Amino acid sequence: MRRAIALSARALGATAPNPVVGAVVLDASGAVAGEGWHQRAGGPHAEVHALRAAGDRARGGTAVVTLEPCNHTGRTGPCAQALIEAGVARVVFAVADPSPNAAGGGATLRAAGIEVESGLLAAEAEDVNIAWLTSVRRGRPYVRWKYAATLDGRIAAADGTSRWISSAESRADVHRLRAEADAVVVGSGTLTADDPHLAVRGIDGATQPLRVVVDTRARITPAAPVLDDAAPTLVAVGKDADTGHLPGVDVVRLPYAGPDAGGGPAGLDIQALLAELFTRGVRSVLLEGGPTLAGAFVAAGAVDSVVAYLAPALLGAGPHALADAGITTIAQALRLDVTDVARFGPDVRVTAVPTALQES
Repeated sequence: MRRAIALSARALGATAPNPVVGAVVLDASGAVAGEGWHQRAGGPHAEVHALRAAGDRARGGTAVVTLEPCNHTGRTGPCAQALIEAGVARVVFAVADPSPNAAGGGATLRAAGIEVESGLLAAEAEDVNIAWLTSVRRGRPYVRWKYAATLDGRIAAADGTSRWISSAESRADVHRLRAEADAVVVGSGTLTADDPHLAVRGIDGATQPLRVVVDTRARITPAAPVLDDAAPTLVAVGKDADTGHLPGVDVVRLPYAGPDAGGGPAGLDIQALLAELFTRGVRSVLLEGGPTLAGAFVAAGAVDSVVAYLAPALLGAGPHALADAGITTIAQALRLDVTDVARFGPDVRVTAVPTALQES
């Protein structure tokens, strides 16, 4: 199963709106006969790749799969039926499929006389596939918020300079996070301050994520690097924004979250943004900034994981990583559980998830 989990991780960022899945087929003696993973949406599922590699050796053997074999016909046929036709005697899967249209593969296999076991290394398999599983359970993309800051929580100096707070090693890891995401999201503040490109670099064969700019008043210029042809780009604007200067740009108009203190629009509705991305097949989002947009996501209850790159430096002034998130007292603090701590060059990367999500 650990081999199947490792295989599934190879396709992170490449299978949306489908899950990442790995499979290993053992012959009747218990030797590995074939293996595979779901490589792209519309292509063969992991079980099919593994069965093809195993050939006749699959008969009487065992299929080990990270996700319950699907039980429906979509762009490909049901994997449960493929396993039955291959003559396997036993199927072991880690995580039950929570999607209503594909679940039930285990029951179909049992009805065909195949021995079925579930739950093996479920936590490890779920961790790799957490974005897709969250999207199915919550009906919106999984959101990972990433930021880099000094030890005193500053993401830029008082004069606005921010390159580079984090190390080259940390920045390379961010490109891995981008490659594993279906969409990378920034706000107009980050666009103005950093003029980011947001495409994946330095990772061979990476599927470029959708670059999303949340730009309420459509201030982006046609010459912005994020609008080049290195990756697709979506610009989310307010319903009454003037976009006449953006011919040919993929633009979506979204409702406002509500009025700000001066009576004007406070920003775009985060849940509406996520719903739009979900309809476009996005299942995992990497939120890269800045503090205002991050605050809006936190206030909307739409942050599923936080990845902080902390550099051993102090600034004493400058913007913080998180702006107003609707939290006014310590009792309202969004409590997190740290799930991983790692070193990247001189920096420390801390990964954490909201406690409520961890408990659920």
